[in-house]
Amino acid sequence: MNSAARIDAFLEMMSAERGAAQNTLDSYRRDLEDAANRISGGLANASPADLRACLAEIADEGFAPTSQARKLSALRQFFRFLYAEGLRADDPTGTLDSPRKGRPLPKTMSEEETGRLLDRAAVEATTAGDSGGRVSALRLHALVEVLYATGLRVSELVGLPVTVALRDERFFIVRGKGNKERMVPLSAKARAAMKAWLGARETVPAMAESPFLFPAASESGHLPRQVFARDLKALAARAGIASAKVSPHVLRHAFASHLLQNGADLRAVQQLLGHADISTTQIYTHVLEERLVRLVNDHHPLAD
Repeated sequence: MNSAARIDAFLEMMSAERGAAQNTLDSYRRDLEDAANRISGGLANASPADLRACLAEIADEGFAPTSQARKLSALRQFFRFLYAEGLRADDPTGTLDSPRKGRPLPKTMSEEETGRLLDRAAVEATTAGDSGGRVSALRLHALVEVLYATGLRVSELVGLPVTVALRDERFFIVRGKGNKERMVPLSAKARAAMKAWLGARETVPAMAESPFLFPAASESGHLPRQVFARDLKALAARAGIASAKVSPHVLRHAFASHLLQNGADLRAVQQLLGHADISTTQIYTHVLEERLVRLVNDHHPLAD
């Protein structure tokens, strides 16, 4: 079995046994095929020295430490799979060092900026002129309201089933990474925006029968995340916010940061975001620290 076949077998296992999402599988494939192209003797037969040379080459090309760590993680999982399946007698990644990396704070938006973004989307949804523009504006309004209300990953958001809007409930179940389900809340504004979008969606024959809340003529059948990201940046610019600082992921971070700033528990935010490990959510510790300082300054008798 050559390296390409073993990569295919590894990805098949990740999909069937671990429920890895397609985006994750695509990322693993890119990283493993990139490594395979760098190792002349074939990836499946690589030695620790081969892998160190490969990773050093990647570092020399200027890849960020986070990208280097992701590529190393893909290699580790791949070789653990080969070892567990008896396709190799050893795991050559066992002695490899992880790249040193800092823990950057997530980009986010202030509550005031987020409010301006949502207000602009709401105004455009009610004032759009022609029918095509109105449909697009109602869709974008629903997308931003739901994203800020729930903190969904962008892939989870664009792939929502239409039944979410049909139920009109305060909570719904979303299937996230690893095929795990979690419950997320819906604000009254998000439910209203979804209902308005659902009405517009029914007027477009190509969309009306789709199982997706945000259907599109794409390979997946739903709105591509890149299209939403582009539309969100354009909306930000129209709201007077620098488009470079706005993305679906930034709005997800805003959801988490604003919850913590207003008293939410870190564990609750972990569950809402769908993080498997609390350590992932701890990137927001700085928000908690700011809140504690404010609490002491506002309420400690000696603070003055």
